[in-house]
Amino acid sequence: MPESNFVDYVKILCRSGKGGRGSMHLRHVKYNPNGGPDGGDGGKGGSIILRGNHNFWTLLHLRYERHIFAEHGGNGGKDKCHGTDGKDVYIDVPPGTVVYNAETGKFVCDVAYDGQEVLLLKGGRGGLGNFQFRTATNQAPRYAQPGEPMQEMTIILELKLLADVGLVGFPNAGKSTLVSALSNAKPKIANYPFTTMEPSLGIVGYRDNKSFVMADIPGIIEGASEGRGLGLRFLRHIERNSLLLFMVPGDTDDIKHEYEILLNELRQFNPEMLQKHRVLAVTKCDLLDDELMEMLKETLPADLPVVFISAVTGFGLEELKDVLWRELNAESNKLQAITQDDTLVHRDKDMTRFAAELVDEGEDEDIEYIDEDEIEDIEELEDFEYE
Repeated sequence: MPESNFVDYVKILCRSGKGGRGSMHLRHVKYNPNGGPDGGDGGKGGSIILRGNHNFWTLLHLRYERHIFAEHGGNGGKDKCHGTDGKDVYIDVPPGTVVYNAETGKFVCDVAYDGQEVLLLKGGRGGLGNFQFRTATNQAPRYAQPGEPMQEMTIILELKLLADVGLVGFPNAGKSTLVSALSNAKPKIANYPFTTMEPSLGIVGYRDNKSFVMADIPGIIEGASEGRGLGLRFLRHIERNSLLLFMVPGDTDDIKHEYEILLNELRQFNPEMLQKHRVLAVTKCDLLDDELMEMLKETLPADLPVVFISAVTGFGLEELKDVLWRELNAESNKLQAITQDDTLVHRDKDMTRFAAELVDEGEDEDIEYIDEDEIEDIEELEDFEYE
């Protein structure tokens, strides 16, 4: 069986570079025996940075990456020579990639759009050389800082496809046939369950050179939210779709009941998915006559748009595109604009704050608060045994 080109889950050990050590050097030359300290600073360690790249649509290029390490900073040298900075490492991922800490399972960050950069692991700061510690009373300091240590994290990259319309239906509901009829995508089509083994995207052309993206998701079966069939793996791809198009064949025994089963699977997986706009498409209507379609309309849910279509004959496809475009605009008007902030913090929000005494910040603005991470940074860079 050929290996799939669609990879939506990888696990990688990432490690930033440690900062270089500062130099402890005293200058001795023939004509200047008391030259004093001239130790240079260490270089900064390289950082690990995630970057959204629309040229990738899966995580296939990272499939065999088990370790990604950034360069360490170089040590400082004599004559106030600064150590070389370690190179930053950029990990290109497709937009829609979510990052989790593999050890704790906590959400780390989300790469949502092309060109977005997220600092995953910060490189260690370089230590200061003894030249930086010279004072009037200490003209020959014999101390230099060690570099700040590296950061390490095992991450899970999980791709959730970004599309305007996501197709939701049981196997053989006609999802792949619809995508091929509306776009230039060529998904595999056959008359047996689970023809679609991996999601695919198609661009649907609309009037006035407008378009939207449709995602063909592998079929869902009852119990998919509990791990049955293929649905559990791909249910998360539906989370990122703006609009959900439910597809039920017109020759099924109870269209409304089948729709409610699909709706319940989404509810069990993530209740927030039910807040998305929904459209119901009754497929394979080339098998139905006008009278039967009118009878079916009376039995279908009244709280969502219903369109009767046939992807084989083209019946109802223009009406379907009109309905999808209208609902997509209604969805975009409902959502608030998302600020594209390049700086995303992945540490816990409830950081502990420390102070010598508890006071109201408003009463004394001269007191500066530092958090727990800053204290750890100080401990790592300072040698408390040196007076």
